[in-house]
Formats: sequence, structure tokens, C-alpha cells
Amino acid sequence: MKILTTILFVTLLATSAMGSDDPFVGKWFLDVERSAYPAGRCPKTMVIEMETVGRGVRYKSDTVYANGKTVHSEYTADYDGNQVIVMGTHGMMSPVFLKRLDSNTVVASYSKSFQVVATSRRVISEDKRFMTVTTTSKDSSDKSVTTIGVYKRQ
Repeated sequence: MKILTTILFVTLLATSAMGSDDPFVGKWFLDVERSAYPAGRCPKTMVIEMETVGRGVRYKSDTVYANGKTVHSEYTADYDGNQVIVMGTHGMMSPVFLKRLDSNTVVASYSKSFQVVATSRRVISEDKRFMTVTTTSKDSSDKSVTTIGVYKRQ
């Protein structure tokens, strides 16, 4: 029994240590000054929190816009390209699937009617203090729009 308990403890310790190596894990705050959004579309504040879950991540974000509108979204997804539902302030949002390109880069693709409608490339800086999220989507006139959000780890 003592050996089984020791093996279980070592396994749990190793699993938690592996999860903490993910550079995306943590609480990230939007740096409005460093970010680039189309006029009138930059959030007043945005906080992203990610934690390791299995072979993926649990993502939560809270956004406040200049007009006072708030948006909450969250999902749990593996980095295997399988779609999961994003839950938001008013229920289900666009599904997302994640692909890890390397240890510091993840691509999140959002879909609607089996078509990708937005892609966010998340890149962690070498010093692990900043995350840059470059999102490309289409506006209502089908014109491509790119936003760049720079987040600082807290």
C-alpha cells in the first residue's frame, strides 16, 4: 500500500509540474496602449485567464467595452484540432478548435456553419511576460479585419 501511495503521489506531482510548463497558463491583462484595433472597437479592459486541463486549456475571458457592454466567454479544449463549444454571456457562441504550432504559439480557429470565420494566433514572448493575439476575421461587408491585442501576464 505504501508503494502504491508513493507512485500515486509522484504521478500527481509530475502531472502538475508538466501543466505549469505551459507558457499560456496564467492571468493576462490587455495593454490597450500596445494593442491595435479598428477605430471604436478596442475594449476598455479585457482579462484572459488560462489553466491547464488534461492535454489542453481552460480559457476564460471578461471584456468591458467603452459603452459599458460586458462579454464573458469560456471553453475547455485540447490542442488537437477538435471543435468545442464556447459559452458566453448570452449562451453558446462560435465553436473553437485549437492547434499548438510550437511551445509558444497556438492558433484558435472559430467557426460558423462549418466555415472558419475568425482565426486568432496567440504568441508568447521570449521572456514569457507578454502574449500577442492577432485575430483576423471579416466584417459585415466581407472585408478582412485584423486586430492585435497585446496582453501582459499578471
